[in-house]
Amino acid sequence: MSDLSQIHEAIETANRAFEAFKGLNDQRLQKLEQGEAGLGDKLAAMHQAFDEMLGVKASIDALEARMNRPAAAYLSDAEQLAQHHKEAFGQYLRKGSELGLRELESKAYAASTGGGADGGYAIPKVIDRSIEALAINLSPIRSIASVQEVVTPDFHKLVNVRGTGSGWVGEVAARPATSTSGLADIKPPMGELYANPQATQQMLDDVFFDAEQWLAEEVAIEFARAEGAAFIVGDGVNKPSGFLAGTTATTDDATRNFGVLQHVVTGVAGGFPATNPADVLIALVGKMKAAYRANARFVMSKALLFEVASFKDTSGRYIFNPISAPGVPQTLMNYPILEAEDMPAKAANSLSIAFGDFLDEMMSQFNRRRKLIVDGLNSIKGITCNNPGGAFYVFPNISGTGMNGNEFADKCLNEAGVAIIPGVSFGKSAKDFVRFSFANSYENIEKALEKIKKTVVK
Repeated sequence: MSDLSQIHEAIETANRAFEAFKGLNDQRLQKLEQGEAGLGDKLAAMHQAFDEMLGVKASIDALEARMNRPAAAYLSDAEQLAQHHKEAFGQYLRKGSELGLRELESKAYAASTGGGADGGYAIPKVIDRSIEALAINLSPIRSIASVQEVVTPDFHKLVNVRGTGSGWVGEVAARPATSTSGLADIKPPMGELYANPQATQQMLDDVFFDAEQWLAEEVAIEFARAEGAAFIVGDGVNKPSGFLAGTTATTDDATRNFGVLQHVVTGVAGGFPATNPADVLIALVGKMKAAYRANARFVMSKALLFEVASFKDTSGRYIFNPISAPGVPQTLMNYPILEAEDMPAKAANSLSIAFGDFLDEMMSQFNRRRKLIVDGLNSIKGITCNNPGGAFYVFPNISGTGMNGNEFADKCLNEAGVAIIPGVSFGKSAKDFVRFSFANSYENIEKALEKIKKTVVK
């Protein structure tokens, strides 16, 4: 059975489980209206049906991730060196053998300020990438967080808080000065996240024990857990400041200070109103400006999701929808839902449900595509590409391929079917450069890089 067929079958299973959940909830509500007690068996059955649906959702996510995984490509010299480094590191990890590591590493890093080779050896890039990839898959927060790589803790982000004024005047009337837009300087607190997993010698001596995979998984699981908690409730001491760690207020955007989040009260201490509880969530959504609602999503724990999945609107329709098709997430009032167990449990004065646009979706997509094309071009022998500072173009140096910009562009167009612009179009001094645009889909950029690599390497 193909992955796509398995996904469709899993979606049908999830939908059947949710239909069972709705049926049980309708029976529960009917008995409540009739004044019956002893509904514990109904709640237990509802929990079982809901857990089955969420379990199937996890299987769907894994299958979709496998389908989207890029195919293997040719290994460049740098990639081959990284693979050798990984193998040598595996021997060091298992047996303590330093043979080959000293030659493969330009220098050992120091695990403490003392310096020297006693500090250990750098984690191979192959394992490092595995840790990052696993952490992204394991941490739901990574899917909504904007990740910024920095080389110094002195990182600042300027945010436009708007405020530019305007006015209407007659054709020949004077035009007085208007107010200007303000900028807020955000400096995220920095810290280092580390993990120190312990393996027994018996594990390391076992020929069937994959030490590299074990290391990657152990570190990734802990990184995902720590990142998720810090993103939500981090106190800002050597770690991020979570979005629930700041000040909140009930005031609307027009009167609330920048950086203060708005909260909406349910009207019931530690709970929802007995009648029409969905109205609270509708009010929460309505408080957000339309520009941000487009990419907004709910964030809550699984326990709270179970409760709100039983809510209906005033027309008797459930406001929760399970996964309906490949690539379509489960939604609450048509907004995606992110389960995060670090969200507070329902209690008096708790901030248990978050709703917002956690990152600028378009900026996130372009950052993702930029990283893809820069890393992909740098992996091709003879090409070096720096990170662009703006726009959506990269300008790599291709002189290492033995071709100039015109020759390289012609080869890519005629043999790979990829159109690029020779650097000489922007000046004679750029004859060894070409310009790529990454204003295209992630999938198309992946395909183009693979075709170029095959064309240049052969």
